[in-house]
Amino acid sequence: MDLDLVRLIGWGAVGLLVLIVLVAYKKVLRLIGIFIVPEDSVGIVTKKFVLVGANKTLPDGRIIALKGEAGIQADTLAPGLHWWLWPWQYATTLQRFAVLPEGSIGIVEARDGAPIGVGRVLGKRVSSDSFQNARAFLSNGGERGPQLAVIPPGSYRINTALFTIRPCPAIEIPADRIGIVETMEGVSLTTVSGDIAGPVIEGHNSFQDAQAFVDHRGSKGLQEEVLLPGRYFINPKFAQVEVVDMTVVPIAQVGVVISYVGSRGEDVTGAAFKHGNMVIKGQRGVWVEPLDPGKYPINHRTTKIELVPTANVVLNWATGKTEAHKLDERLSSITVRSQDGFTFNLDVSQIIHIPRNAAPKVIARFGSMANLVTQVLEPTIGNYFRNAAQKSDVIDFLKERVNRQSEARQAITAALTEYDVGAVDTLIGDIVPPEALMKTLTDRKLAEQERVTYATQKQAQEVRKELAQAQAQADTQPSVVNAERQVEIATFDAQTRIRKAEGEAKSKQINAEVDARVLLMIGEAEGKKITAVGSAEAEVLKRKGEAINPGNYATIEVAKALASSGVKLVPDIVAGGTAGNGGSLVDVLLAQLITGKLVDRTPEARK
Repeated sequence: MDLDLVRLIGWGAVGLLVLIVLVAYKKVLRLIGIFIVPEDSVGIVTKKFVLVGANKTLPDGRIIALKGEAGIQADTLAPGLHWWLWPWQYATTLQRFAVLPEGSIGIVEARDGAPIGVGRVLGKRVSSDSFQNARAFLSNGGERGPQLAVIPPGSYRINTALFTIRPCPAIEIPADRIGIVETMEGVSLTTVSGDIAGPVIEGHNSFQDAQAFVDHRGSKGLQEEVLLPGRYFINPKFAQVEVVDMTVVPIAQVGVVISYVGSRGEDVTGAAFKHGNMVIKGQRGVWVEPLDPGKYPINHRTTKIELVPTANVVLNWATGKTEAHKLDERLSSITVRSQDGFTFNLDVSQIIHIPRNAAPKVIARFGSMANLVTQVLEPTIGNYFRNAAQKSDVIDFLKERVNRQSEARQAITAALTEYDVGAVDTLIGDIVPPEALMKTLTDRKLAEQERVTYATQKQAQEVRKELAQAQAQADTQPSVVNAERQVEIATFDAQTRIRKAEGEAKSKQINAEVDARVLLMIGEAEGKKITAVGSAEAEVLKRKGEAINPGNYATIEVAKALASSGVKLVPDIVAGGTAGNGGSLVDVLLAQLITGKLVDRTPEARK
């Protein structure tokens, strides 16, 4: 056989033998009245009978024996060796320690003890070493049922025949949150004073010492005091804790405190303010001093915080339009009727401002910002614009929009000052006239715009015409310049020819004058000669004429003179007849003069 297998079998046999010995040992010990309790357990003893003595049986209503009666014994067996526990008289059982981990508490309920007093639901706390000493609990007047006291985290030797321990997590309140407490034990609230919450009680360690709370006459129900962030070992059967957020007052707002608890204080506003009472901090009513921006551990079930914006607030009287504050979500466009009977809608935006110190007065008067809007702003602004619209027709209202807005600002500012509200500005938004009137105005405007368009187009065409003319002029400018140059050249040539002609004419005039003077001198000489000759010949002719007809004689003499001058005596055309027709020589000469054909035929003239 394998050596290892032999060893294994051997060790198994040894172990079995030891086990048998131990069992036999315990049984042997038990038979001789010895009982061993392990280190992590407690022994609960039940006495089966009592042979002699006065206390053989338990009193009525009791289940735990204090005086050695038959039954479950109040005293337990601590870890270790215990004697004289004969098996025929005592039954002993082991119960492990009650262990409560970190972050939890033990809620205790006693199966035995005195009855709980009238009007209470939890047993009072008695000295019992955290319920580890059952005898002390019962002897000191411990009461049957749920207990006020709790067991903190740790290990405890509890007589489970008397006490039931139920673990429960501790109350954790995180940062930025608070706990609102409602207790099930304490005196009743005084209904005569109208209190809705119990006043602050000292000495109960934030409701962790329930007995101290009851002893100091703490009130049952809602409590004014709140729990700040942290961990608390509070008996949930004594107090329920509601964990809520801290009260936050945002930037640009203040919190007006309306307290429903506290002493009744005196009004601090004086006789001038007749719309509500305001009190100092800690008293019941509206606190005269508001809360500035920040976080506050305020019990929202005993105190109400009304947020009032200290920055400018815009309220819109416009259907479907609202700001983030939602104060104007129920406002809509204002419907007005004009003097000429038209009904139309207009949108209005009102900007208001409430000073910090005036915020409590506004809340004392109206209760909330929403009430301020519905009770003051909405009727004031709506009625103003309805009245204003009835004083003018629609067209004038549209044209005088700027003036209407300025008048509205002044009137509404004066009206809101009475309510401690500042009116920053009043703005008229969209105005929606009647559709028929709007169509008329639109058609008129379109006609005016068309007229302007046509005038603009006309101006454009005129500009276009001027541009075309300018372009044409620009295109013909070279030709114009060339023509102008040609004209200038022609003018210069003409002037040159004129000057030349003038020069020639002057030259001819001078020559003619010279020739004329020469001829004059020659003529004078010839005249003198002819005069002399004529005189002589006249004398001769006179003499001859005496024999000849005087008229014929003169004719003959003229003909001779003309013949000697080279003048053509017979014209091509004779006015008044021809020589052949018997016209006189005088007539022929006159005809030559008329036709301009009598010219100088002298050699000088031909030159």
